[in-house]
Amino acid sequence: MTAHPLKGRLEGRVAVVTGAGRGIGAGIAKLFAAEGAAVVVNDLGAELDGSGGGDATPAAQVVEEITAAGGTAVVDGSDISDVQAAEGMVRGAIDRYGSLDVLVNVAGILRDRMIFNLAEPEWDDVIRVHLKGHYATTKPAAAYWREQRNPDGHYRIINFTSVSGLYGAPGQPNYAAAKMGIVGLTYSCANALGKYGVTANAISPGAATRMTGSIPTERRRSAMSENDEMAADNIAPIVGYIAGTASDWLTGQVIGARGYEVQLLSKPAPIRQLNSDAPWDPEKLAELVERVFKPAVSGQTR
Repeated sequence: MTAHPLKGRLEGRVAVVTGAGRGIGAGIAKLFAAEGAAVVVNDLGAELDGSGGGDATPAAQVVEEITAAGGTAVVDGSDISDVQAAEGMVRGAIDRYGSLDVLVNVAGILRDRMIFNLAEPEWDDVIRVHLKGHYATTKPAAAYWREQRNPDGHYRIINFTSVSGLYGAPGQPNYAAAKMGIVGLTYSCANALGKYGVTANAISPGAATRMTGSIPTERRRSAMSENDEMAADNIAPIVGYIAGTASDWLTGQVIGARGYEVQLLSKPAPIRQLNSDAPWDPEKLAELVERVFKPAVSGQTR
């Protein structure tokens, strides 16, 4: 594990990172430790589709690398979609290190199908791991921070969404729905928890990972160049900044991170509006919708 330019920014902070045995999560865990945080490296050790599990090797390797470099970390193999297990993980971090400052939700699975081929278990499993998994870790963390009654606590929720949800990947209806649900959860937590010293943001990453490696070759080549710029570790620096104490100003936002680019994404907002001083006449409304809305929609889809 190499040193990072932000070293020391997270000194004394305690972080839980889910899905940290590989890829983006592993890069975040290692950067956090290099910057001084004590890190709970959570990974179920399952296959990409969520099958299997119980293999602690990936998380153990990350922890071994962190500790060999002088950092502080521990393995956690909890299933984050299990509410009791997730609560135990959060409570375990607090009991072990005396506090919890940062929760990073990266863990996820894929069960890709077109909507007309998507079986109910494939829908349920992806929603369970992604969306319920974010809930299951966030609830006990938020409850702990509320108990602290510290509006200057610099507490952080950092969730992971995806362009698959933001732009609607055709072969990932379950994944897209979960990832957009995570955006709504993030907005809600930002609004609800600010008075307790908590910020909540979501990262939309672009990187060469085990997930992107599952995309058919021709699609992957068009979406993801496999070089150092697209390395999973390149997502970690912006997460490291948000996890620090200087980012209190940033909450309720979606941040895009791809290669060497970091973007602040816009929130949904009206782009055209129609008003009436009485109930709409259907014919008049139809005429106005086509005249006012249609050019804007056509411009977006070109």
